[in-house]
Amino acid sequence: MAELIHYLHQQKEDNLSVVNHYGYEQAEKVCRFHSSFPEYTVTPLVRLENLAKLFGVKDIYVKDESYRFGLNAFKVLGGSYAIACELAKRLQLPVEELTYDKLMAPEVKQKLGELTFVTATDGNHGRGVAWTASRLQQKAIVLMPKGTELARLEAIKAFGAEAYITDVNYDDTVRMARKIAAECGGIMVQDTSWEGYEDVPLHIMQGYTTMGYEMVQQLQGVRPTHVFLQAGVGAMAGAVAAFFADYYKADKPIITIVEPEKADCIFKTAKADDGKLHNVTGALDSIMAGLCCGEPCSLAWDMLRRYADNFASMPDEFAAYGMRVLGNPLSGDTAVVSGESGAAGLGFALLGRSDAQANSLLQLDESSVVLCISTEGDTAPAKYRSIVWSGEYSLDKLSGIEK
Repeated sequence: MAELIHYLHQQKEDNLSVVNHYGYEQAEKVCRFHSSFPEYTVTPLVRLENLAKLFGVKDIYVKDESYRFGLNAFKVLGGSYAIACELAKRLQLPVEELTYDKLMAPEVKQKLGELTFVTATDGNHGRGVAWTASRLQQKAIVLMPKGTELARLEAIKAFGAEAYITDVNYDDTVRMARKIAAECGGIMVQDTSWEGYEDVPLHIMQGYTTMGYEMVQQLQGVRPTHVFLQAGVGAMAGAVAAFFADYYKADKPIITIVEPEKADCIFKTAKADDGKLHNVTGALDSIMAGLCCGEPCSLAWDMLRRYADNFASMPDEFAAYGMRVLGNPLSGDTAVVSGESGAAGLGFALLGRSDAQANSLLQLDESSVVLCISTEGDTAPAKYRSIVWSGEYSLDKLSGIEK
């Protein structure tokens, strides 16, 4: 059973000055940095016209991040920009002046020396950090939580990083990474914040706004009425929600945040609505590995409490449904290979549209333009096949959405 709540608090205290960190002008600068890499291309925005007709909405768009820098996921956007900001500090240059070519110049490399970037990850973020460190001829140490698919570990090691799977959950793995970074003099590159550690997660969140910048160009004036964003610690969701709030202002789309029910720290924080962050402890066991985070990022929550309208906690079957729909499109629509975390937003949008009670909160109708981000491709290929080919995590035993 999924749960859905409508959040009223954000409507009372919009403060777009806060959003300037993530607005259009800042996103343009971030995208300029990303586009300096030889591997950069704008990832596809897929229009699913026939799926939209089937579910009784005007249009459905899906941003396909499986094409991002050849890494099969969006996370490299945050890690690479945060690393650039750290290097800019050491070079005493504005980050706007940094490009890939400038960072690769021999005199810059000599000035920087060899640096070590340390992070904890469920997979995609760590791969992005490892890739960036490798491209810039630096080192990376990456820790991964208990239960991580070996395919995700090997994908990180392929970029020359030291990478390990721990015997603890994601949030405890973050604490282990902090300890290692302190001991080796490394630079922590983590997408969650804590007291005294906010600059790096801010820069990671800013890195994600490249997606927002690309999407509004690709939409060519079409305004989405509904945006569905998946959340782990909330960094991507918070940044993209803030970007859209800044870009569309009074015409901001209805924004719904979705999470796995076994790691729904953002949902619990919104539901409590008591001014405190609410953690989820334990195994955090979900197929949506990239969203299995139990402690919200305070910077992300500050954006989500202002600009998100709905929060959802859902079982794995919703994400699996989204994977199958995207991978097996209606005739005339384009297939999207989307992993367990990537399909979470679309899966909830479609099943929410099909549920009368949930749809009364989502407010989807025949005039709705739905926008989702498929944040990853088949980053765990064997699991992808088990779900999409063999029907693992079917909807048979689910009974609907509770609001």
